[in-house]
Amino acid sequence: MKKHYHFIAIGGAAMHNLAIALHKNGYKITGSDDEIFDPAKSNLEKYGLLPEKFGWFPEKITKDIDAIILGMHAHKDNPELQKAIELGLKIYSYPEFVFNHSQDKKRVVVGGSHGKTTTTGMVMHVLKNAEVDFDYVVGSSVKGFDGTVRLSDAGIIVIEGDEYLSSPLDPSPKFHHYKPHLAALTGIAWDHINVFKTFDDYKNQFRIFGEKMEKGGNLFYFEGDENLKEVVSEIQNEIEKIPYDTHPYFEKDRKTFLKTVAYGDVPVSVFGGHNMQNLSAAKSLCNALGVSDADFYKAISTFEGTGKRLEKVFDDKGLVVFSDFAHAPSKVKATVKSVREKYPDKLLIAVFELHTYSSLNKEFLPQYNGALDAADKAIVYYNKHTLELKRLPMIGEEDVRRGFARKDLVVMTDRNELIKHLKMNYDFGNTVLLMMSSGNFSGIDVAKLGKVLVKPKRKV
Repeated sequence: MKKHYHFIAIGGAAMHNLAIALHKNGYKITGSDDEIFDPAKSNLEKYGLLPEKFGWFPEKITKDIDAIILGMHAHKDNPELQKAIELGLKIYSYPEFVFNHSQDKKRVVVGGSHGKTTTTGMVMHVLKNAEVDFDYVVGSSVKGFDGTVRLSDAGIIVIEGDEYLSSPLDPSPKFHHYKPHLAALTGIAWDHINVFKTFDDYKNQFRIFGEKMEKGGNLFYFEGDENLKEVVSEIQNEIEKIPYDTHPYFEKDRKTFLKTVAYGDVPVSVFGGHNMQNLSAAKSLCNALGVSDADFYKAISTFEGTGKRLEKVFDDKGLVVFSDFAHAPSKVKATVKSVREKYPDKLLIAVFELHTYSSLNKEFLPQYNGALDAADKAIVYYNKHTLELKRLPMIGEEDVRRGFARKDLVVMTDRNELIKHLKMNYDFGNTVLLMMSSGNFSGIDVAKLGKVLVKPKRKV
């Protein structure tokens, strides 16, 4: 008889993809949530997994359920969770379930404050091209892959290792559960201030990650990050610690090429120093999995990036628009610098939305000092309603300006005013617009925004 898994908070980005993956494997899947938005809503509906009604229904929780998979969106007092505890049902957090499924596999985990998704996507793309069978868990869509989770009987699993908390019942970071044989750490820059109150506490999570690796494993780390080097030096575990650096590259005619001795100049679609670091991490992991340099370079030349990670969404009439899932200060700074390097002769307008608990915290804002300096024009947007939803103290425009330490910074709190400001104040004939957020700018369609901005202005 096929097992029955019930998802509490099935609408989460990771949760709904896991639910779909298990459904495809023939398991019985049910789930609940108090709100579900697209793309999760449409994805669940496609597979017949969308709950008939939103809300929590403890009567759904019965003894015939084999296990509960608990998402972070739920709270400890969730009525379905309380019923599951009362019945003594097995309860997994998302990472616990993934580990339980992969105990007999070679586990490959990519961690770090930034670059996790892109690096994981690179490894996946190369392995697929090298005809290696593997499972995967990644935070965003990767071209050529169906969904963001695959669970099968493959002997390898590639996992994006998130340092955020596992579940309402388990306050440990997700990546502490995976215990990899091979791992890469891309860098450490303070994030998730609502959970890790000090930078030392945050850094310690990466040390623990290294301590939990399988003995005899390989840990690859970016040697250009002093915080990461310090943490790696403190790891007391019988593993091999192997540094990597930025892959040599150059730009020519707005195209990026990798410099190699044996294979010449290899063209790639991704660009910027941080992506060359991600590429080095991916190469280290792929080599450790038996992929030759020749096969790696052949495959990586066709990698087109991952969804919402420095994704070009519009290019017409002199305007190029990028959408990027950026929120950590180090990632924002690296993204702006990369786009500046790629388009040195274009006006660069960087628009960043404060959306996470950390970025909306007045005490954390100074971490963004200089993050937008490589842009010609800089705009920071935040929605005051988001602060209310997250139950955070209100921040003012001057708090934001001081945090970013840029006097000409434009600060906006209304989505319609933001669009109006862009339309009325800039000529987009030779411009790059970089839109960065882990949210959605209060519902702005970034791809459609490009079309709006290049429309001829009406004469008054």
